[in-house]
Amino acid sequence: MGNNIMAVTMGDPAGIGPEIVLKAFSENNFSKAGRLVVIGSLEVLKKTKEQNGINVELIKISDIEEAKALSADTRDSIKVLDLDNIKFSDYRIGQIQKNCGRAAADYIYRGIELARRGELQALITGPIHKEALKLAGIKEAGHTEILASEFNVQNYAMLLAEKSFSISHVSTHVSLKEACELVKEDRVFQVIKLTDEFLGDLNLDKKKIAVAGLNPHAGEHGLFGQEEKQEIKPALDRAAGQNIDVEGPFPPDTIFARARAGEFQAVVAMYHDQGHIPMKTVGFQFDAKKDSWLAVSGVNVTLGLPVIRTSVDHGVAFDIAGKNRARPDSLKEAVMLAGELV
Repeated sequence: MGNNIMAVTMGDPAGIGPEIVLKAFSENNFSKAGRLVVIGSLEVLKKTKEQNGINVELIKISDIEEAKALSADTRDSIKVLDLDNIKFSDYRIGQIQKNCGRAAADYIYRGIELARRGELQALITGPIHKEALKLAGIKEAGHTEILASEFNVQNYAMLLAEKSFSISHVSTHVSLKEACELVKEDRVFQVIKLTDEFLGDLNLDKKKIAVAGLNPHAGEHGLFGQEEKQEIKPALDRAAGQNIDVEGPFPPDTIFARARAGEFQAVVAMYHDQGHIPMKTVGFQFDAKKDSWLAVSGVNVTLGLPVIRTSVDHGVAFDIAGKNRARPDSLKEAVMLAGELV
């Protein structure tokens, strides 16, 4: 995979994005993942490096071809495609700001442009802030929606992966009321199919999928709701008819534990928090006494795009930005998973 080019976007400059990019490269040898470039601000990365005492070399590049031309001796350095779109003095760390939202969006759009031209095999995205994006005039709610819109993709889904445990979602960034209304047969079927394709890309020996119900006890045979009988089960039957190994719908309060134990390789969740809470309970570990995170693990994957896209499974963490406390675990995992998928 050594000739594959993958890009990491720096994320919101006011958040922990610049810090985790630097730490991820300084702590990890990504040579097996493929050739990597970072799309961001060279000045912001330099200042962040100085303030946090992170030992990693930064090399400015003007295009992807320049990154390809660099020797193997620069493998552990960070090749920065510098958009020079924000100065370190232009913003305050740890705050929602329009110019930071604009800068973060620029990195995403440049990555999309390069992917469209076939110059990138994968895009790994750093953390952004949705309110900052909105202030910058971006109408989409986040990465997933921006990518789907720019690539004109209708059937896509968010999947969270943590080691051998994966959770895809029927809906994500909508109100809970709207999420319930989006549980429809066609959509559930599409997400099951996308999830099966993702597991296939990983070349797993087993790729069994479980589908969670929407209601408590998966509806209890219609006692607590009809969605399982009217929308979810028909979608399961369609998927099974296409030789997809899928079962359900299962009660949401137990199915994630069963999947975590290895009975299933993925779970289809019906809405954002149903899937995110179990994933982050497993992947995130917090030390209350030290007021710090011991682990921030997990990868966000967008299914259904014409380019591989992985991302950190956390936000900008404004509360610890600029304090040299951010952990790069999730970003390192996102890079390695993108390399596997490539």
